[in-house]
Amino acid sequence: MRAFHLLGLLVALSPLGAADPVAPTRKPNVLFIAVDDMNNDLACYGHPFVKSPNIDRLAARGVRFDKAYCQMPWCSPSRASLMTGLRPDTTRVMDLNYDFRQGMPNVVTLPQAFRKAGYYAARVGKIYHYGNPGDIGTSGLDDSASWQEVVNPAGRDKTSLERDILIMKPTSGLGSSMSLLADKTGKDEDHTDGKVATEAIKLLEAHKDKPFFLAVGFYKPHCPWVAPQKWFDMYKLKDEVLPPITAEWKATVPDVALASTKPWPYKGVTAEEARQCRLAYHATISFVDAQIGRVVDALDRLGLADNTIIVFWSDHGYHLGEHGLWMKQSCYEESTRVPLIIVAPKAVAGKASPRTVELVDLYPTLTDLAGVAAPAGLQGVSLRPLLADPWRRGIARRIRRSSAAASMACRAIPSAQNAGAIPNGRVVRMALNCMTMTPIRRR
Repeated sequence: MRAFHLLGLLVALSPLGAADPVAPTRKPNVLFIAVDDMNNDLACYGHPFVKSPNIDRLAARGVRFDKAYCQMPWCSPSRASLMTGLRPDTTRVMDLNYDFRQGMPNVVTLPQAFRKAGYYAARVGKIYHYGNPGDIGTSGLDDSASWQEVVNPAGRDKTSLERDILIMKPTSGLGSSMSLLADKTGKDEDHTDGKVATEAIKLLEAHKDKPFFLAVGFYKPHCPWVAPQKWFDMYKLKDEVLPPITAEWKATVPDVALASTKPWPYKGVTAEEARQCRLAYHATISFVDAQIGRVVDALDRLGLADNTIIVFWSDHGYHLGEHGLWMKQSCYEESTRVPLIIVAPKAVAGKASPRTVELVDLYPTLTDLAGVAAPAGLQGVSLRPLLADPWRRGIARRIRRSSAAASMACRAIPSAQNAGAIPNGRVVRMALNCMTMTPIRRR
């Protein structure tokens, strides 16, 4: 009997008898998907006819934020703010030319924080600002310290079709024009955003065995609105109805509220031309949606989805005729509100959060979710609690500007279609010298 007890003790103490050690948990990957100039005209946000099945699929897998706002409704200031976790007052990026490292040479950007934690960090396409379409195929105003690898695709929309694009007068300059082209012969993969998806998939395949932070920056639906013909064929001009504007209404609005669109309304094009532009914009949303779907499908095929945080965001909102305005840089809701979806392991799926959040919150959110050390002084807050309980209260805080410029508080005026989008009591503060828009949150 004693022999059996001794044998049992020896087995229990031997390596074979010991419990298997717990394998270390692999760090979560990050798939960081950006689009340029996309507003909330998506099916998952309630649009009645825009077709966005792949973005909708992301919303079904994660949390959709219904009241997400940028820090400034202009490309470079918004993107620099998101990528540094600092507001435009701090980055000093108030135009499309200033490089935030001129004043903050040692700032640690979001992908840099992941690089410091041992991640592979790469960029395909537009993440930091560069001219669209002028700088397509280059690195533009990129931040080289952020990445280990970059890819700058250029497709036929840039290399061979620009001379054929219809530019509606009096607008000019492709990057700010009312301009469109339905490509009758090219395939999705031949266009820049198709190439962005293709290159992103290659990087996923090459780096699937180690933690990665992969930023995938698409160029649409930024003008010019160019995509293969099939995406235009999905829409009917009769459905593209311009929001009503009247001379009586205009008389009640201060001039500064309409200053972002000159000539007003619709940048000087006719109402019929504006409707054509709305259709083209929606066509390019569906086109880029399909390219996003290709990337997410590859993530699933490679078995990476269960351990990957996916973020989908736009740099700012976009006007399509509301208040007679077009594009961005206004003080209205349509210019500052953005689509934002986060899919994360162990987060709830298929839920919407009504809480007011900001793009500056993404930096602390992602470092929090991944267990990556974040630098001190980030000016956003982690949205992790809202990924577990999208209705949770308690993360709101008041935002104060330290600008010496004259400023005023004004309530954003919703359009008829978007009347329920503004949270009660939210005030938007506008610095008159730089048109910076920052939500001030009520406790």
